[in-house]
Amino acid sequence: MHALITGGAGFIGSHLSEKLLSEGWEVTILDDLSTGSNSNINHLKKDRHFRYVIDSVMERAVLAELVDDCDIVFHLAAAVGVQLVVHSPVRTMHTNIRGTELVLEAAAKKRKKVVITSTSEVYGKSTKIPFREDDDLLIGPPTYGRWSYACSKAIDEFLALSYHRELDLPVVIVRLFNTVGPRQIGTYGMVLPRFVGAALAGQPLEIYGDGTQSRCFGWVGDVVSALFTLGKSDLAVGKVFNIGSDEEVTINELADLVREVTNSHSPLVHLSYKQVYGEEFEDMDRRVPDLSRIRDIINYAPSKNLREIVEAVAAHLDSSRLHESQMADAAAAH
Repeated sequence: MHALITGGAGFIGSHLSEKLLSEGWEVTILDDLSTGSNSNINHLKKDRHFRYVIDSVMERAVLAELVDDCDIVFHLAAAVGVQLVVHSPVRTMHTNIRGTELVLEAAAKKRKKVVITSTSEVYGKSTKIPFREDDDLLIGPPTYGRWSYACSKAIDEFLALSYHRELDLPVVIVRLFNTVGPRQIGTYGMVLPRFVGAALAGQPLEIYGDGTQSRCFGWVGDVVSALFTLGKSDLAVGKVFNIGSDEEVTINELADLVREVTNSHSPLVHLSYKQVYGEEFEDMDRRVPDLSRIRDIINYAPSKNLREIVEAVAAHLDSSRLHESQMADAAAAH
């Protein structure tokens, strides 16, 4: 099998590349490195079954050629992170909607299966916990730019399901719930690597809002294994799946756990949403997935609890910091 991964130099994309290569697949990634990084895939470049193309998913001719050469497309390319979404809504809408449209268009010509990565954000302000795939969506008003991401991803889902129903294109849609793990960075607001990085550096852990909002954090290894298995499954075609963990934690509790795991005395600092994102921002109180559907289809179960996830992220960041320090010392010595 030969897979094309759009956004393959990103955090999740690089882990998915590793998973597919370990299963004996050929892997081609397409990434413009706007949020992805060469450092995520440098260790893969020596593998003769791995190919990388630095270009945009918006380049129709390039995309069409790559889709023609593959058996399945994992479409991960998207605008990511709350900070990017809030400050660049035009880029968010254009990247997410137009990019997905072009992928589906190219795939439909040769009837290639497409796995579309959506997000738990599409559930919006719903208070019906846990979130089930067939629940109504309650997205906030367009005057609040943060909902542009949720709206664009919901449109991606409508597009994919329309291609499936009208043109019989085999598609699978997954809604990811706060995927975390090594190589994720906090640059665009991702809370766990941001907390761990601050704790290791002895800096304050900045909590946005009052910290009582809760989330569920899914281990990246579990997520990419699920993507791989769903991509192979005929039973998954035409369906939407939640992927993540259903272990719920408040952001305040997460900050305490990070400090405990890293043995840090960093203070906790609460910042209002207005301070961080400006006036036009609102958040949801809880985000918890119902995992019944994916459990039934592929026997999915999270392999790590939250403490184990935090320990793994901390070990990776600590190792990366040590490596960077050694490289800096070596450069200074010369």
